[in-house]
Amino acid sequence: MKTHVINERKPDSTTAAGVKKIALVGHPNVGKSVIFHALTGDYVTVSNFPGTTVDVAQGMASMHHQNYLVFDTPGVFSLIPRTEDERVARDLLLEGRPDLVVQVADAKNLGKSIHLMLELADFQIPMVLALNMSDERRDRGIEIDAAALSQLLGIPVIETVAVTGEGISMMKTALAQARIPVVHPRYDGKVLQDTAAKIARTPSGDPLYKEIQEARKKFLRSPEVIFFEARQHVVQEILGQVQSVRRAGAMSWLGRLGILSMRPFPGYLLALFTLFLLYEFVGVLGAGTLVNFFENVLFGKGINPWAATLVEALVPYPFLRELLVGPYGLITMALTYAFALILPIVTMFFLFFGFLEDSGYLPRLAIMMDRLFRLMGLNGRAVLPMVLGLGCDTMATMTTRILDTRKEKIIVSLLLTLSIPCSAQLGVVLGMAGGFSVGVLAIWLSVVAGTMMLVGAVASRVLPGARAPFLVDVPPLRLPQMSNIYKKVKARLAWYLKEVLPLFLVATLVLFLLEKFGVLRELEKVLSPVIVSFLGLPKEATSSFIIGFFRRDYGAAGFFNLAKAGLLDPRQVAVSMVVITLFMPCVAHFLITLKERGLKVTLGITAFVIAFSLAVGGLLNWLLLRVPLL
Repeated sequence: MKTHVINERKPDSTTAAGVKKIALVGHPNVGKSVIFHALTGDYVTVSNFPGTTVDVAQGMASMHHQNYLVFDTPGVFSLIPRTEDERVARDLLLEGRPDLVVQVADAKNLGKSIHLMLELADFQIPMVLALNMSDERRDRGIEIDAAALSQLLGIPVIETVAVTGEGISMMKTALAQARIPVVHPRYDGKVLQDTAAKIARTPSGDPLYKEIQEARKKFLRSPEVIFFEARQHVVQEILGQVQSVRRAGAMSWLGRLGILSMRPFPGYLLALFTLFLLYEFVGVLGAGTLVNFFENVLFGKGINPWAATLVEALVPYPFLRELLVGPYGLITMALTYAFALILPIVTMFFLFFGFLEDSGYLPRLAIMMDRLFRLMGLNGRAVLPMVLGLGCDTMATMTTRILDTRKEKIIVSLLLTLSIPCSAQLGVVLGMAGGFSVGVLAIWLSVVAGTMMLVGAVASRVLPGARAPFLVDVPPLRLPQMSNIYKKVKARLAWYLKEVLPLFLVATLVLFLLEKFGVLRELEKVLSPVIVSFLGLPKEATSSFIIGFFRRDYGAAGFFNLAKAGLLDPRQVAVSMVVITLFMPCVAHFLITLKERGLKVTLGITAFVIAFSLAVGGLLNWLLLRVPLL
């Protein structure tokens, strides 16, 4: 085999005395997170990689008298970065300086896995290769000689089934035997060899990447393409020696369903059914039933009255009492909002998302929705944040981290802010429409949907940057393991409490001070002419807009009460429904957008959404006054 060996180097220094670093690397949907939790147990923290919004989980593990700090890197297709996830994985290998790498591979797709291993080999870090999902490999009639593969690569190769624990103990033992791979592609010419080393070892931003992109645009054989072809040649040689395929048995019902789910029929019906289940589970069960219990029963009749009694007895100062348990109190509003409103919603979402993640259906859903989202400059991966927004825009904005490019994240954040009502608001809006004609609902739905498509299409052309290629790895459908889902949900909820709870406390404090010093009343006076003259709504609607920024469901409920009291006619109901939907969602959403997108982008989105929502409302009011549609 035409390979050459690069001189070995000693592993990098450890993080602390006796502690070594492990980086788990692999393609998406190969079981890295399951192996990560098998190694670390519950000792897990999740944080953003510096300078990005990409989460990297890390945890401590102790195996065979050796302590390890384990990093779960994002799933990657290549270490020549096209996306933020790939850049984070590559930079973690460069800047995090792990002592060894465990590549988690899909045993059913050995060729693709070896291709990534050859990229990892350029980093000259000791490795262990875990051929995961070996049970599915056997079901497909694929035979792999792991011992021969280990000898060819020069590293330990272990077959695992992470969800059942098969092979995990052998993998832990193999960590002490990690070696630098001895197989490398033969690049023709010293220039290409030097360029390959530069690609592997230079942090993002190097002019080389710009040159590669320019070469790709000109349809030239860029260095990147030449490297791919060189690696692919080695991959084919290795596969010919270690892999064979025997005749597989009959395809399981999950296998047949997995194929059908990617065909137009019944794929689109399955996608719509999945989105319906997501809305029912998160929007109805989470944001409806559970929120109603937590807010009205647990907090409304239990915690908040008890806290008010306790504060009244122990706190002598009225100002502090009101700060803690008043209308904008840290307990009665901030903690109620965080634990009674948002926590049930995100818990249900994490459960449902974990089920989709472990079942393998998530990539299939993205494939089926890709064509629709292309109209807005996005790809199929945007379907999850957009649908989740029907449950909670705050949580949906956080999940934009799964998108590849900054442009896509900004577009989705804009559309979530502008046109996706949360479940609480959606319920109120539908309740308002139910008291009038079907025409009110038709006008609301047409304006909001049309606005989303129009703004998305324009934003995709105005914002700089190209749409990310829609690369998705499609694993087989499988029955999820509830123990794995439980571990993921537990880790994500711990992150939620750490990251989001302080935001609610700060926002409530600001709102309390604005109300205490009369700023809210002054805002009502300033906004009243716009509300009455331009939008054609009664002056009582002004307070609903103001409170809607802080609590969007309360804002919608304010309009509902006005309609219920007979203060709104059908035209005003249609206008108010459109404007409150397009209006800036809530302060929690604003703060999360600020955290995810930064100050400049968040202020730009906020200014545009407020101005655009009022403009659309004014235009709709003008149209309905002249054309009697209702």
